[in-house]
Amino acid sequence: MSFKSLGLAPSLIKTLEANNYKNPYPIQEQAIPAILKKQDILGIAKTGSGKTASYALPLLMNLEGKPALKNRHINALVLVPTRELAMQVAEVFQLFGSSFTERIKTKPVYGGVSINPQMKSMMGVNILVATPGRLLELIDNKAVSLSSIETLVLDEADKMLNLGFKEEVDRIIGLLPKTRQNLLFSATLNEAVENINQILLHEPVIIKIEEKEDNIELINQIGYFISEEKKGPLLRHIVESKKYKQILVFTSSSYKADHVADKLRKHKIDAQAIHGKKSQGARKDAMTRFKNGNLNVLVATDLLARGIDIEFLPCVINYELPRSPKDYVHRIGRTGRAERSGDAISMVTEEEEHHFKIIQKKMKKWVTIVDLDEIGFR
Repeated sequence: MSFKSLGLAPSLIKTLEANNYKNPYPIQEQAIPAILKKQDILGIAKTGSGKTASYALPLLMNLEGKPALKNRHINALVLVPTRELAMQVAEVFQLFGSSFTERIKTKPVYGGVSINPQMKSMMGVNILVATPGRLLELIDNKAVSLSSIETLVLDEADKMLNLGFKEEVDRIIGLLPKTRQNLLFSATLNEAVENINQILLHEPVIIKIEEKEDNIELINQIGYFISEEKKGPLLRHIVESKKYKQILVFTSSSYKADHVADKLRKHKIDAQAIHGKKSQGARKDAMTRFKNGNLNVLVATDLLARGIDIEFLPCVINYELPRSPKDYVHRIGRTGRAERSGDAISMVTEEEEHHFKIIQKKMKKWVTIVDLDEIGFR
């Protein structure tokens, strides 16, 4: 099946092709047509299954050509449990939202930062990606209204409920219009998710994606325990001493990807960053150069890494660990393909050591920890 067969607009197909999205994932094949028909969805799929694009693409399609709403009224609300996911989801909407001639504005909001800039930026927002607590603060400050919402998305519902957001979610749902489309995505269907499903969803299309086992046997995994300030020098040491033809470096945010690439270029290392905030032309140029072997280091976020499919990629580096074990396996799986071995290197700070142990336990494979002295780095 192709993206063209799912009923997406030609402009979206063009953007998908430009970013090397060749074929839809199983959840996208089932969710996109149903969401375009304004049906409710219950999607059970693990992180890394492609679920964000499965709702972002049809939601953008459904919003195309809609008349502007009153100030501080939004068309669609996506509730997520964490700041990191809010930023990642917003990047997906912004990437594909650029396909349309009429601007569709997406805004992520989350706690841990000043609320004032977020309050000021609510004008003209079509799609709001929010953590529950910060959204309620914005509502209490009359910075946003939920009375015009046509679609509600609960993403990672199990995690949201496990983190104690049930009361906040219940309050938010109580402020929404009675008639709307509801999309609920979760990695698991536990009792809490089942309860909210019964309250929230009306005759939903149920999608359950079974996990496939990833083959990581050909990947040589190495970990370095290191402080945050020494990550940059260690990365340069690896690039200069190992002489890999191509290195794919993963960071957790667009800002960090730019920062890492800038630092490498300042030290005469050919590097470019690729993420959703880059122009389509810049992304395509970086991807083409990297695939052709004309770019030594590509620094990427998880969002843009899907299009990186190189048969003999020799090395993947986790400059920052991903938020889930599944994401970790997806990242390192870019190397060790076509019966060729590859290296996957992870830089782990003291604060990340416990998380790294969880990743290894879920992966059922322990990573070799190498002393920095052994590689001549001090």
